[in-house]
Amino acid sequence: MERALLVTIKLDSERNGWGLEDMAFELEELTAACGAEAVDNITCMREKPTPNFFIGRGKVEEIALICQELGADTVVFSHDLSGTQQRNLEEVINRKTIDRTQLILDIFARHAKTPEGKTQVELAQLQYLIPRLAGKGIMLSRLGGGIGTSGPGEQKLEVDRRRIRKRIDKLQDDLKHLSLHRQTLRKKRQENAMPTVALVGYTNAGKSTLLNSLTGANQLVTDGPFATLDPLSKNLQLANGENIIISDTVGFLNNLPHHLIEAFKATLEEVVQSDLLIHVIDISNPLFEEYKKAVFQVLKELGTDQKPIITALNKIDLLEDKAIIKNAKEDFPNPVAISAKQKENLDELLQKIQQHFSGWMVDFEILIKHKRMDLVDLFYREGNVKDIQYLQKGIKIRLSLPKILSQKLLHNKEIEEVN
Repeated sequence: MERALLVTIKLDSERNGWGLEDMAFELEELTAACGAEAVDNITCMREKPTPNFFIGRGKVEEIALICQELGADTVVFSHDLSGTQQRNLEEVINRKTIDRTQLILDIFARHAKTPEGKTQVELAQLQYLIPRLAGKGIMLSRLGGGIGTSGPGEQKLEVDRRRIRKRIDKLQDDLKHLSLHRQTLRKKRQENAMPTVALVGYTNAGKSTLLNSLTGANQLVTDGPFATLDPLSKNLQLANGENIIISDTVGFLNNLPHHLIEAFKATLEEVVQSDLLIHVIDISNPLFEEYKKAVFQVLKELGTDQKPIITALNKIDLLEDKAIIKNAKEDFPNPVAISAKQKENLDELLQKIQQHFSGWMVDFEILIKHKRMDLVDLFYREGNVKDIQYLQKGIKIRLSLPKILSQKLLHNKEIEEVN
């Protein structure tokens, strides 16, 4: 197992609720998700970064000694490093040195399963690499394994910028083709007027567990960041018979770099195109207020922060002080306290979803010809059939359907509305 020495830095400009210990703990979680062992976590406060090392030279030399003492293979910084800073640090420390973005990209590379996910990861990694290509030294010499090297690391990144840019162009073109299938599925849902719901939230908030509990999906659930990279969409029928599409999405993170959001726009399309967001938040985590800010920052970047939201205050089974729920409900939009794992209060969540989409459904009674059994199948699949009678003159059906779909069907000459 790779042994990593972590360096957590808090700058004076970072005026938020994140303490140095909180930042250090998250960096440890990210490192563990890469399969590495954190041998120590050096913390320090700085007024601002230095151009040469990000931190002071004395601290760098101290880190070099600690690496020798603890046998660390890699040094992981909590902030993004410039190419110059990374190169200078490696020269003094004589260890592979990576930053937080490389750590996140490594986790993405490990969890990407679909062609689209793998393409997005490689694209993001190459876009990160190209301005840092010169003088990678130790980093390139050790590209055979370890954190920060998953994905394109085995494709000999010593190639020149021209070839990397050519590869980036190819990946961007591949993503356009891969997204066509998703667009086709979305267009079909829109034609059938199926409402769409996207689960959003901080990484490890319990989105995948909630999707599994609501739909019976078998989405991978692990106790760690970014277990879900490739989105999964499932059908869900509400109590009134209405069918909706609910999608799990990649988790958000504090200070998620803008270029990563851009690179993963295709994965986040489900958020952009959704009719309703369910913000899943781990209410048992003391940092839940900061998680909320981080999530809304990403939503703002996507231009979706004004979408209707239901807040699922998750993991209430882990709370000892239930007063936290009462206080949180005053600070979050449209809240409902749940436990996705224990399936507690999920009925209340479903009622809120149904209430939001109540205006989408229309009740009416129609008469169709016996030969149009395909329409009967459609009604059962896309709506709520309340009563059906097989008469000599046709099939009489009392049902609820999505408004847009009902308007399309009533223009069909083979369908007669019963007054």
